[in-house]
Amino acid sequence: MPPRSAFTGFRFPSEVIVVAVRWYLRFNLSYWDAEELLVERGIEVDHVTVYRWVQRFTPLLADAPRYCRHAPSDRWFVNETYVKVNGVWRYVYRAIDQYGQVIDVLVAARRDADAARRFFRRALSALKVTPTEVVTDAAAVYPAVLDELIPAAWHHIEQYANNPIEADHSRLKHRLRPMRGLRTDHTAQTVIAGHTFLQNLRRGHYELELDAPPTLRVTAAFTELAHAI
Repeated sequence: MPPRSAFTGFRFPSEVIVVAVRWYLRFNLSYWDAEELLVERGIEVDHVTVYRWVQRFTPLLADAPRYCRHAPSDRWFVNETYVKVNGVWRYVYRAIDQYGQVIDVLVAARRDADAARRFFRRALSALKVTPTEVVTDAAAVYPAVLDELIPAAWHHIEQYANNPIEADHSRLKHRLRPMRGLRTDHTAQTVIAGHTFLQNLRRGHYELELDAPPTLRVTAAFTELAHAI
């Protein structure tokens, strides 16, 4: 059952909730911006409610089409970037394949073997794909972790070889810049995973609304997903 507004008690239809979540994940908006856009369209909702919608429904929207997600290739580029969560720097482990599909993300408090191990275990268990090549920077934690979890993969370390994932980090950074809702590791993980889902959807890595024009693909997909959550 759709949640109520924090102020009116009115129950919003899932279509309204999904539009608000899509706007927030897709565009450079804060929760206050999303509130204002909804009010302009006659929908009275508080920014705290938008925040709650994003946290509650983003994982559901990302999980619903998991069976129509394209399998990533067997060449992975892995690296970490940094984000501030409640004023404290956190590491964000990310991986993409050679076709630009974001494989997985993980927010971690430390850059160490335990965090790298958790990241690879998540990715391997969720996608059921084992890479034959993993490209990383020269961080000391990777060789032992990869030898433990993916011993058959070629671990490639070479200057500039990891440029694809470095360039992809900038898209995440650009999206996070106007956000002021990263108060806990959990909320950061939800939002960053939601950004990952939407980025993969825009790039056509799901068998979902591929016949729609690229500029309308996300809108059409979220309209369809509104009926699945």
